[in-house]
This record gives sequence, C-alpha cells and structure tokens, in this order.
Amino acid sequence: MPVLAGGAESEAGIPKAPSDERRPGAMEELEHTCPQPRLTLTAPAPFADETSCQCRAPHEKLTIAQARLGTPVDRPVRVYADGIFDLFHSGHARALMQAKTLFPNSYLLVGVCSDDLTHKFKGFTVMNETERYEALRHCRYVDEVIRDAPWTLTPEFLEKHKIDFVAHDDIPYSSAGSDDVYKHIKEAGMFVPTQRTEGISTSDIITRIVRDYDVYARRNLQRGYTAKELNVSFINEKKYRFQNQVDKMKEKVKNVEEKSKEFVNKVEEKSHDLIQKWEEKSREFIGNFLELFGPDGALVGILPCQGV
Repeated sequence: MPVLAGGAESEAGIPKAPSDERRPGAMEELEHTCPQPRLTLTAPAPFADETSCQCRAPHEKLTIAQARLGTPVDRPVRVYADGIFDLFHSGHARALMQAKTLFPNSYLLVGVCSDDLTHKFKGFTVMNETERYEALRHCRYVDEVIRDAPWTLTPEFLEKHKIDFVAHDDIPYSSAGSDDVYKHIKEAGMFVPTQRTEGISTSDIITRIVRDYDVYARRNLQRGYTAKELNVSFINEKKYRFQNQVDKMKEKVKNVEEKSKEFVNKVEEKSHDLIQKWEEKSREFIGNFLELFGPDGALVGILPCQGV
C-alpha cells in the first residue's frame, strides 16, 4: 500500500504530519521496495551488503497476531534469526525452517557472528567465519545472510535492517554480562520463540569426536593425513598404525574364516546331493534286480526251459 511521507521527522524519529504551509502536490507516495523471499533455489542466498533493504517507505510496527493474518499485504514480514552455526546441522536447519514459516509471507534474515566475537564470548569454533557464512547461504530457508552480526541486538541494527521480529528458542541466553541477551526484544513484543531439536547440537557432535578420538585419528591416518596435520605424537602415530595393521590382519582372518565356512557349506551341500543321488540309484538298482531275479522276476520262466 502506498504510504504518504512528509519531509520532516519528530525527535523520536516518527514522521510529522505534513505542514499546512506545504503545497498540496508536494506529498510523495512511497511504495515498499523491500527484497522479496527467494522463489528459486538455483543460487545461494545473498549477503546483506549485496541486497540491503533500501526501502524508504515507513515500516509500521506489527503485532504477532497481525503478522500471522498476513499483514501487511504490500511487503513481507522481515524475520531475523542469529547464531554461530558451527558445524551446521539438522538442528540449525529445523530452527531456521520454523523461523521462515512463522508467518504467511516471511523474509528470513540470518545473522552470523564473526570469529572474533564468537571466540570472545562463547569459545573457539571448528569452522571459520567464512565457512559458516557459506553454510548459511546454502540453506533453502534463508533469504539473506548478515555477516559479522552483533552479539546483542541494538535499536540501530534493527532499524537498519528493518527487522519486524526476532526468532530464537525461548531459553534465556546468558552471555556478555546479561542474564538474557534477548530480554529487551521480548519486552518490545518482537520475540517469536522456536523449538530446539533434541539430540543434536554442535557440542554433541564435538563430544562424539573427542570421545572416539583414537578411532578418527586412525581413520584419517589411513586416508593419507600426516601425524603433523592431526597433531599426533610420534609414539601415538606408531601405535595407531600398528592398530590399523592389526585390524587389517583381523579382517583378513575374518575373510578367510568366512570363505572357509562358505567352502564347507558348499562341500556339505554337494555331499548331501551325492548321497541323495546314490540312494536313488541304489533303490533303482535293487528294483531292477528284483524284477529280474525275484520270485516273480522275468528270468524265472526262462531258466527251466533252458534246463530241458
């Protein structure tokens, strides 16, 4: 819907009513020109600095109820979700799917924090920031990726990206000296909760790798990685390589045992067939013998005649 915008603004940033002194034709009709949700998946989602929202039309504040009814009709509801997204997994994807489908017409912006910010407030990551940015760009639910996202959302950031709502799980996120970094978003009525996926998280994946470290170290040594690349000591390298040789020998023995069993089974099958055929031939031989030499056999009437 076209919005009439005056030239001046109040101290609070709200457009003033047009002055009576202005000429009747001086009002400017502004159309919403916000980026639209992606309709095709033939290319990755763009970065915010490549497709920033330059819409000059005022973005009226929405309630969650209004947004769920499909309001406004002339632009998508701009939903923001942020995170680290290290080792991007199905739990991340499901959270973004929920954020994308909160409202009938949503444009999902995803903020990804930089390495410096993440290492400062949360800890080291497996993937660097460039890898994490790219992972998000290739998620089908994401319309736009914001690099170097802030740890705490400021009014300036929300205004710059014209964000209507922020989506995140409802568990208070204690960090950076705050009991909940989303507290002010919740108080402003801009927070929409999503559900976490149980049984999968970046921490869970790292725990599995650490727990089975020896298995994965041996695996990668077999695949050509050097001990230096794996940060494995000389002694451990020799130990892992010896274990790999032992496993190979066990596999060979297992294969020999399986082939031996297979051979024995085939011999047994053939022996059974031979015995069965021998029994059949024996019964046939005995039957033929009785037909010739039995009490009623064919030779009984012939032999006396030869005797005369």
